[in-house]
Amino acid sequence: MADHDLTALMAAQLDRHLVFPLLEFLQERQLYSRPEILEAKIRLLSGTNMVDYAMDIHKSLHGTDDVPEDMVKRRSEVVSRLRSLDEAAAPLVAFLQNPQLVQELRPDKQYNIHMLQERYQIEALYQYAKFQFECGNYSWAAEYLYQYRALCTDTERSVSALWGKLAAEILMQNWDVALEEFNRLKEIIDSKNFSSPLNQLQNRIWLMHWALFIFFNHENGRNGIIDLFFQDRYLNAIQTNAHHLLRYLATAVVVNKRRRNMLKELIKVIQQEQHSYKDPITEFLQCLYVNYDFDGAQQKLVECEQVILNDPFLGKRVEEGNFVTVPLRAEFLENARLFIFETYCRIHRCIDISMLAQRLNMSYDEAELWIMNLVRSSKLDARIDSVSGTLIMTTNHINVHEQIIESMKGLNMRTYMLAKNIVEPAQQAAR
Repeated sequence: MADHDLTALMAAQLDRHLVFPLLEFLQERQLYSRPEILEAKIRLLSGTNMVDYAMDIHKSLHGTDDVPEDMVKRRSEVVSRLRSLDEAAAPLVAFLQNPQLVQELRPDKQYNIHMLQERYQIEALYQYAKFQFECGNYSWAAEYLYQYRALCTDTERSVSALWGKLAAEILMQNWDVALEEFNRLKEIIDSKNFSSPLNQLQNRIWLMHWALFIFFNHENGRNGIIDLFFQDRYLNAIQTNAHHLLRYLATAVVVNKRRRNMLKELIKVIQQEQHSYKDPITEFLQCLYVNYDFDGAQQKLVECEQVILNDPFLGKRVEEGNFVTVPLRAEFLENARLFIFETYCRIHRCIDISMLAQRLNMSYDEAELWIMNLVRSSKLDARIDSVSGTLIMTTNHINVHEQIIESMKGLNMRTYMLAKNIVEPAQQAAR
């Protein structure tokens, strides 16, 4: 299953600190050997200030209490630099943590900056926050970056601090706060005048990769990923240089019953990009909705299960009593089977339940119970003939008005986004 592992592609678009959760997941799933994972961690840590962590991994990897001299030297440098930055930022930090002194600040940001620049080193706060982040002290880093952004007038520095704040909140798993920071960053990226369109494209690609942590952990994340990835600007970015993100968009659409209206658009994109990217999840949808290959869809569904279990974003584990489950796996399989069933029923009037059970990768009894529950819940207009072991579909004539209403779903949002894409550039040009 390492053939379908996207970690290398993802790592190229993430801050190195955000790669650690992915490596932890791969180590837990044992997709790679333990030495490979530990060596990868050490390589990542070499670009950070988390020297103690690197030393612990080195000891574990080589089975020794000795560490290289360069690590000892590096640790000394980090401690020395941290003390220096702490001393430089301490006066401003003390000021910001004192409510009485903070009352001296006014609504006028320029006045505050001028006053604080005369008394303190504002830039030292940014450097201190950045260093804390590199040391793995994400809570302190998030607080100091928030304070720095409140005082900063340099746009580039402020955006850089916002990226750092977003990463820190993700690493602390503060999903509500992380979503707020994500929305702020998205607004800046969509409205800012970049030096080149390519630079703006790259920022959107970074944002989508970072957002996966939020979307697959936040309670409303599955709507969020669909809303973001189907926006023309972001869909263009996916089709230009981030085709592998189709895996996550496809999964979100499959498991989100309320957004079934986006399935047709998704299939169109998968068809367009089939030569650039494909995996069992995209191939499952193509087999089912493009080729009507039910045997192929069944085989791909088996592979989809393994892809989900071995993907750091999709394979999130939840402890339930003495058991560990992967909620998204169960949801995906349930909805995928329903997709197969619905598609098959559209082109057959009388269906052999034993044959259907085989296509759904279920036992006969499981398939019969599953179909019976669909009939009882009014999700299926059919009846079961227990004597012949068949499912007989009731013929329905499609209401023309319902067809029109269905085709109009999502039109308002697409019209809004189209108008926004026209108005915003015009407003920026007029400034």
